[in-house]
Amino acid sequence: MTVLLVVAKAPVAGTAKTRLCPPASPAQAARIAAAALGDTLDAVAATPGVTPVLALAGRFVDAEDGPHLAAAVAGWPVLPQRGDDFAARLAHAHADVAAAYPGRPVLQIGMDTPQLTAAVLAAAVRRLAEPAVDGVLGRAADGGWWALGLRDPRQAAALRTVPMSTPATGRLTWAALAGRGLRVGALPRLRDVDGWADALAVADLAPGGRFAREVAALRRTLVPGGRR
Repeated sequence: MTVLLVVAKAPVAGTAKTRLCPPASPAQAARIAAAALGDTLDAVAATPGVTPVLALAGRFVDAEDGPHLAAAVAGWPVLPQRGDDFAARLAHAHADVAAAYPGRPVLQIGMDTPQLTAAVLAAAVRRLAEPAVDGVLGRAADGGWWALGLRDPRQAAALRTVPMSTPATGRLTWAALAGRGLRVGALPRLRDVDGWADALAVADLAPGGRFAREVAALRRTLVPGGRR
């Protein structure tokens, strides 16, 4: 059974989704981040045939909508993130899951694609199970990536050499995996949420979710017509 690993940061005001400020205040940005994470956790929980695991930076007790988020992962293994930078934290999260679930493949996502559905995640799990691939990568529209799946999650050590949060991160991640001799398959390209334009576009893709409601609430506080 595939481990579906969510790597996330507790949505605390001043530390979460700060690139939404402005137009959002730090508290509004954290509420949007909490909504994005909540929608993501719902999609993971609805995905059949997987073992959900959360690798968390920070504490939900300090976060916006912390009680709901804590309830959403009740019964899930929650691993503390460790490492000096994001690449190291990702590599450690995969290694920790490999130690806890030896021999299991891992599909890892973040909290910046709240438009994800259980159907999309299930399709990614099936793609990872195809015999012609050793891993899968879902590239993001901004040049990064939104999902990484590995038959052997210890191979995520390759991420340590990849600069994160750049327009070349997706391409360099693919090259780092291929450089280890891995056969990498592509997942659909998605848009993740960094700035306000991304938030508006992604909210339109999933208008019924918590994320879209929080984005709409912020839009109503802006210039007449709800746009900026």
